[in-house]
Amino acid sequence: MLTPATETADLSRAARWAVLAAAFSGLVFDGFELGLMPVASNSVTISLLAANNTEIVGKWFAYFTAALMLGAAVGGSLLGNLGDRIGRARAMGVSILFYSLFAGLGAFVTSCQQMLVLRFLVGLGVGGMWPNGVALVAECWPNTSRPTVSGVLGAGINVGIVGLSVLGSYHPITPDSWRWIFKLAAIPAILGLIVLTLLPESPKWLASRGQSKKLAPPLRSLFRGELLRPTLIGILLASIPLVGAWAGSKWMIPWADEVGRSANADYYKSTTQWWWAIGATAGSFVGAPLAALIGRRLSYFLISLGATALTWSMFKLTAPLEPSFLPTVFAQGFVATLFFGWLPLYLPELFAVQVRATGAGLSMNIGRFVTAAAVLLIGAQFKGDFSDIGAVCALIYALGMIVVFWAPNTTGKTL
Repeated sequence: MLTPATETADLSRAARWAVLAAAFSGLVFDGFELGLMPVASNSVTISLLAANNTEIVGKWFAYFTAALMLGAAVGGSLLGNLGDRIGRARAMGVSILFYSLFAGLGAFVTSCQQMLVLRFLVGLGVGGMWPNGVALVAECWPNTSRPTVSGVLGAGINVGIVGLSVLGSYHPITPDSWRWIFKLAAIPAILGLIVLTLLPESPKWLASRGQSKKLAPPLRSLFRGELLRPTLIGILLASIPLVGAWAGSKWMIPWADEVGRSANADYYKSTTQWWWAIGATAGSFVGAPLAALIGRRLSYFLISLGATALTWSMFKLTAPLEPSFLPTVFAQGFVATLFFGWLPLYLPELFAVQVRATGAGLSMNIGRFVTAAAVLLIGAQFKGDFSDIGAVCALIYALGMIVVFWAPNTTGKTL
């Protein structure tokens, strides 16, 4: 731990690596939670409702997704602000405990309504992990290392999804056997306790508190004066890939599940998510270096273009169990998650240290409010055709090609 005498000093090399390892691990388990319900939702719904109707299963997939996104939006905003008040490391530990403990309780539910509440509570921690982890690492590592470490953080969530998908391929999650995966999801609580008690704090955050230990600016300050424009831009740039992923491309998982079960291939949904997550892991790692290489705005424009084309192709030019489906899923995962390596690099550059975790968290998680609403709206319109609903939602990514022209060019900016 840092002592008062060293609060404003740079961290040692070992301490920086400890911070990166803890934040990366927290995001890996964050990804495990994010990937859990896409592969478990159908089995949970069929088990708890004793119903195997595609329309009902699809609607509950939308409800569970919306609950998680709504929780993540609230958690990202409140726990991001908590990181500016009590420290990034402590707020990150609280976030990990939230998503682990409430995920574990999912193993004991007896109704879909109970699971719905728990997914919201899991979302609080999922949302809080990202802004605090990103702000902590950004402030503890030199500016020259930030594209690389931002790529590592961006890959963390998808490494977690890969791990979950591989596990589900070898031990299929079925209507008769799904509670075990929720029990497993409680294990990261151990990491939360370690982070909460042992991880060093950001020297920049400690220095910003000064001798008076004054409180961080409130959330409303982000919507006033010179902070208003970067806040609105950050919200839009983060919302587009979030809505595109959760209201659009994630429909490929229940689609693969439905087709796979009809062919006695219960593993196929996990295999599909595994292919997607492998591409996504590479894409989220490459996103930040790509932005550093060709510029923030040009890279975001090209990612938006590629994500639009590949998501539409995934739903309209191929289908589950066809030879071209899994390679297309891989390519879509790679391109569409370049955003999530790009965002950890760009969002901290928009805000001063006093509001960095709050601003990054608000930007990322207002998008989750929008995503929750979009998923509910789309779920209400769902009539059993995964191909059509996914293809229409692919057009969300096209908005990024327009919005990015209003984004400040932060290339070369130091924190």
